[in-house]
Formats: sequence, C-alpha cells, structure tokens
Amino acid sequence: MIVTVVRFPAAEFLSVDEARSRFGSNAASYLDVPGLLWKAYLRSEDGNTVGGVYWWADRVSAEAKFNDGWRRGMVETYGAQPDIEYCDAPVVVDAMAGVVRVDPP
Repeated sequence: MIVTVVRFPAAEFLSVDEARSRFGSNAASYLDVPGLLWKAYLRSEDGNTVGGVYWWADRVSAEAKFNDGWRRGMVETYGAQPDIEYCDAPVVVDAMAGVVRVDPP
C-alpha cells in the first residue's frame, strides 16, 4: 500500500469555510479513481498551503492519477506545481472499520 502527501501553495488565502466549499465541489470525482482507497483534503492552519493525503492500493494507481494532465490542472486551478511525496504504508490502522491492515481492503 502507498500513501501520497500532496502539497502546494494556495493561489490565495483560503479560510476553512472556503476550503470546504472548494474541495467539496469536486470531492465526488475521486469516488471512482482506480486504486484509491481514501483521500483527505488538507489546508494548513495559516490557509496558505493546500493539498491532500491519499491512501492507494499500489503505486501504479497513484502514478496513473498524478499524470501530466492532472499536474497541469493543479497549476491552472491553484497556480503552482504540486509537491508529491510517495510513502510505503506497510501497516494501516483503520479505526473506523476496527481493523489493522497489512494488505489493501
């Protein structure tokens, strides 16, 4: 399993309410992304950095999503290239499901 942390500077200051509205407007588009198990949108406390944390079944799925077209869209939307960090996730504690995972669900 893979976790990616994506960050980029916000094009403009975003309050929590503005971030909720903006991110919520496209969140459903991630429901059918192949290999994506979970996503959380991020906004730094100072409102100047945004991004997301993604839990993937595998790296191939993550790389397929974060392609050149996706990156261009982020630049068009937020005015900056995203920084993407790939991390192995050998164990995931899924507190909502009450399980510890060593394999994708």
